[in-house]
Amino acid sequence: MHALLVFVTALTAGGINSVAGGGSLITFPTLIWLGLPSINANATNTVAIWPGTLGSMWGYRRELRGADPRVYALMVPSVVGGIAGAILLNRTPAGVFDRLVPALIGFATFLFMVQEPLQRRFNLAASHDARSHWLSWTMFYQLLVGLYGGYFGAGIGILMLAALSLMGHTDIHQMNGLKNLLATCINAVAAVYFMWVGLVFWSDALVMAVGAMTGGVAGAMLARRIGRVAVRRVVVIVGFAMAASMLLRL
Repeated sequence: MHALLVFVTALTAGGINSVAGGGSLITFPTLIWLGLPSINANATNTVAIWPGTLGSMWGYRRELRGADPRVYALMVPSVVGGIAGAILLNRTPAGVFDRLVPALIGFATFLFMVQEPLQRRFNLAASHDARSHWLSWTMFYQLLVGLYGGYFGAGIGILMLAALSLMGHTDIHQMNGLKNLLATCINAVAAVYFMWVGLVFWSDALVMAVGAMTGGVAGAMLARRIGRVAVRRVVVIVGFAMAASMLLRL
């Protein structure tokens, strides 16, 4: 039952990440409920979800071919921020991180909830010059996203979609592909560090990785066909419920 729950949760999260983002709002608290210490749960979740973002990126490979080449420069701050955040997590006392968990989950859920209003507000058809202007600011912004992603991770897709909207991108499928590419960079370096320092619970990580990759590929294929409203509502409700439950455990 333990392995089945881990697999199904990761499968669902992989699909949610492809369609809307926010899958870690389900997988991370699930690992804590199953008895993993919070820091180990976060590290295990990062390692396990990474194949899912890779699968989602592959699912959007057609859209990525037409992306503005300058956007790929954001891979650099993604890698730097990701490793910095992972090191910061490893050096955070377990008790401090336990107290931060409800706030981090609540913050990520709030970002998920307001993603579409933010996109409608800032989704401007920017000119070529405007994109160049926004790229310089977005490099620094992406460094902060990478730092947050390496430290916690949930909600980074939402943060990146907002930045891509500000840069003038309007194709949501292409934006999802770029978001998954940058998330892969952040999670990859963080995952390598977590494995190196021994924070990963491999019995759960391997099962979750299979589920996340399967869900990621399938979710990218279905994203163009299914509605996002119901999925988004479930993630918001579950996210806030999990934040409340983590708060009650303190």
